[in-house]
Amino acid sequence: MSIDDNNEKFRIDKWLCAARFFKTRSLAADAVECGKVHLNELRVKPAKAVVAGDMLDIHIGQHQFVVEVLALSNKRGPASEAQKLYRETDASRQRRETLVAQLKAQPLPFFVKGRPTKRDRREIERFKKGE
Repeated sequence: MSIDDNNEKFRIDKWLCAARFFKTRSLAADAVECGKVHLNELRVKPAKAVVAGDMLDIHIGQHQFVVEVLALSNKRGPASEAQKLYRETDASRQRRETLVAQLKAQPLPFFVKGRPTKRDRREIERFKKGE
């Protein structure tokens, strides 16, 4: 991981990919373009430069991360190195933990795909009879 070369630009989409918030740079760029990533509470474009000390608000699905940029990198590396690029705020971490607890407490949705098979019908009959 290169850290803070003064003559090199660190685009927000490349940094998000290097920090492992998104799998690819194109997914990161799409998220920034759609307004799911805010830099210092402002909506930005994927080519916006990131500097150490910036605050990022990142929405991925139902999860929201509020992180401070600690180091800069354009290269995607191992997860242990990626975690050194940012620090998540305590409030953000607590929000995500409560959300995860709420999601675990909800029952799993029951999906039936097409008609029941012979095995499914037998299980339904056993259930109805109380076996």
